[in-house]
Formats: sequence, structure tokens, C-alpha cells
Amino acid sequence: MNEMDAIKAAARKTAFAARKAVFGTGRDGAAQAALRAVLAEYGPVPLSGYLPIRTEIDPVPVMSAHGGPVGVPVIPGAAQPLLFHLWSPETALVDGPFGAKVPAQGVAMVPRVLIVPMLAFDARGYRLGYGGGFYDRTLALLRANGPVTALGFAFDAQELPQVPIDAYDQRLDGVVTETGLRRFA
Repeated sequence: MNEMDAIKAAARKTAFAARKAVFGTGRDGAAQAALRAVLAEYGPVPLSGYLPIRTEIDPVPVMSAHGGPVGVPVIPGAAQPLLFHLWSPETALVDGPFGAKVPAQGVAMVPRVLIVPMLAFDARGYRLGYGGGFYDRTLALLRANGPVTALGFAFDAQELPQVPIDAYDQRLDGVVTETGLRRFA
């Protein structure tokens, strides 16, 4: 493990504990209301969300209410960008990698707005994920092909003074928490 990997591993441990401490404390509703308000600004654009695992904040009620197509991420393999498959509350799901559910029928879609899960974020707009680099690769690819907005979704308690980054880390356009939207320039 190189030095940056060790630094990120230590930050993940801290971030997991902070997220776990606030998970289930009733803050999801306020965060979901804030996310719903932010997404209303974009209209019925193709949206990707995620089906939460572990102690991730739950975007499903907001995804269910979205007026346009909604997709969820699918991991095609190690070190590859994510794919997105159409999802609705009625979609049949199967087990995917890392304990996440994925649509049984893989109908591809390309999001223009992404709700991004995370372990931590900082005031610069960087996020700390689980370490696979999937969202970083995906955002780089999507941004190379046109405008895309990446909105992190987290609890305030997940903010770190500074997320450790390397050359591949992609910044978010904003983070939505239970206290509202923070935009990053």
C-alpha cells in the first residue's frame, strides 16, 4: 500500500464511524427534502441515483418522485466506469457487486445529473468513496462527453476538513445534506 492509499484508508475509517453515528437518527427526511428541492431546478432530466447500502443516506424516495428517467449504477468490472440502468420502484432487482441491488433487466441510460454516494466530503467539493475509483472514472468520462452535474448526498457529519485526493479524483458540483445544498465553484 502506498502512502496515499494508507492516508485514504485512515480517512475512510474515520468517515465510516462518523456516518454510522448519525445513520438512523431521523436526518434522512430533511436531506431528502433538500435534495428534492435542488433537483426541481433541473426538471425531468435523466437522473442517476443509487440504492443505498450499509449506512448510506437514502435517496430512493427522491428518485421515485423524479419526473424523468432514473437510473442506478452497475459495476461492469474492476477499474471500469460505471454503467447506468433504468430503475423505477417497480423494477425487479438482483444482487450486484458490493451488496448493492441492480435492475434484473439492464436497460442502459446516460444521466445528466447524478446523485453520488460517499463516505466523506470537504469544502473544496472532493468526496471520499470506497476506493474503487468508479465514480471518478465515470464522471471523467461523462464530463468529456457533455455537461453533467454531480451532486453528493450525505449527512453534515460526513464533512472532513480535507479529503485526501490524487490526480484522478473528480470534484463534485455540490453536496446536499440535511441542512441544504453547498455548491462548489
